[in-house]
Amino acid sequence: MNITQERRWYWMVALAIAIALPWCFYNFAAGKQSGFSVTLLSEIGLLIIFALSFNMQFGQAGLLSFGHAILFGLGGYCTAHALNAVKAADLWFPIELIPLAGGLGGLGFGLIFGYLSTKQRATAFAMITMGLGELVTAAALMFIGFFGGEGGVSTDRVIGSSLIGMDYASPIQVYYLIVAWGFICIYLMRLQTQTPLGRMANAQRDNFERTQFVGYDPKLIRFYQFVLSGFFAGIAGGLFVMLHEIVTFDAVAAQKSASALLASYIGGVGGFFGPIVGAIVVVLMQSGVSLLSSAWLLYLGTLFVMMVMFAPGGITGLLTMHKPIARIGRLGDLVVPYLRILVPAAVSLAGFVLLVELASFTTIGASQGKEFKVGSRCDAGSPAPWLIGVAALVMGGFWLKRASRGFASTWNVLMEQAKREGGVR
Repeated sequence: MNITQERRWYWMVALAIAIALPWCFYNFAAGKQSGFSVTLLSEIGLLIIFALSFNMQFGQAGLLSFGHAILFGLGGYCTAHALNAVKAADLWFPIELIPLAGGLGGLGFGLIFGYLSTKQRATAFAMITMGLGELVTAAALMFIGFFGGEGGVSTDRVIGSSLIGMDYASPIQVYYLIVAWGFICIYLMRLQTQTPLGRMANAQRDNFERTQFVGYDPKLIRFYQFVLSGFFAGIAGGLFVMLHEIVTFDAVAAQKSASALLASYIGGVGGFFGPIVGAIVVVLMQSGVSLLSSAWLLYLGTLFVMMVMFAPGGITGLLTMHKPIARIGRLGDLVVPYLRILVPAAVSLAGFVLLVELASFTTIGASQGKEFKVGSRCDAGSPAPWLIGVAALVMGGFWLKRASRGFASTWNVLMEQAKREGGVR
C-alpha cells in the first residue's frame, strides 16, 4: 500500500466513523437518536471547520487573530438572510448549497477586514483584529436592520428544496449535512497547505525577511491567507445557522473567537489535524463537563495554561513526539514509566478537582440549597474535605515530580537509541 492509498484509507475510516457515530446513541424506546448527542456531534463538526479556518491564519501564516469570530458570525448572518430571502420569494434553491452564502459572506468581509489588518503582523495584527472584533460586536447591537439587535436574526431551514429529497426538519439530517460540508472543507483546507500559497504562508511566518528577499510580498500572502480563511469560517457560520435557525451578536463576540483559539492551542497549532483534536476536546468540555460542574470554564482554562506551559505542541504534538521511538519498535518500553506517573497524576488531579468543587459549592451551590456529594454527602463547611484536597494535590504533585525524573531518564535513553538507529527524521 503506497502513501496515497494509505491516506485515502484514513479519510474513508474517518468518514465511516462520522456517519456511524449518531447510531451509537440510538434510543430504541423513542425510535430515534439522542437529540443531545446529535447536537453535540454537530457542534464538534462546526468547531472543527471554524478552528481549522483559524489555524489557516495562526498555524500556517503566524497571524494570531483575536477577532476571527467576526468572519464566522457575519457568514452566519448572510446565511440567515439568504434563507429568509429564498423562502420569502418562494424561489427554488437547493438547501444543501445555502452554506455557500455564509462562505461568500465570510470571503467578502475577509476582503475588507483583511485589507485593514494584514498590513501589519505579529502583535500589531492581533491588536487590530481585537479592535475589529469589538467594533463588529458593537455594530451588531446598533444596526438592527442587518443584525437584528439583541434578538438576532431568526430563520427556518425547512424551505422545501433539496437535491436529495431531504427536508432537514430533524437534527440528524442537519448533522449529515455538516459532515458532508465538513469533509469538503477539511479536504480543501488540507489541499491548500500543499499549494504555493500555503508553502509561502509558512515561509513568511518563519522568516518574512527572507520571503521578501526571494521576491514575494509577505503582506499579500497574509492578505490571501486571511481571505481564504474567511471563506471557510463563513461556511462554519452558515452551518451554525442551519443547525440553530438563529444567529445573534454572540456569534461575532470574543468568546466565539476564544473557542477557536482554545481548540487550536489544545489540539496543536503545529500540525494540520491538531485543531480537529482540540475541537473535540473543547466541545466535550463545554457541553459535557458543564453538565457535571459549574466550574467547567476553570478546568478548560487550566488545561489551556498547562498545554501552553508544558506541551506547546498540543495533544497532537505530544503524540508525534513518540514517532521516533515507535520507528525503532521500543514504544512498549514506555508503558511501565507511563503507569508510574499516571497514579500520582490522578491523585494530584483528584485533589485539584476536589478543591475547585468545594470552592465552587461554597460560592454557588450552597446559596442554591444544594448538597455537596463525593460519592456520598459531604460537609463542605468542615475542614476535613479541604485538608484531603490540599494533601492530595501537594503530595500527588511531589510524587509526580519524582516519578517524572524516572520517566525522563527512560525517555532520553530511548531517544538516543532512536537517533543512533535512524528513527529520528
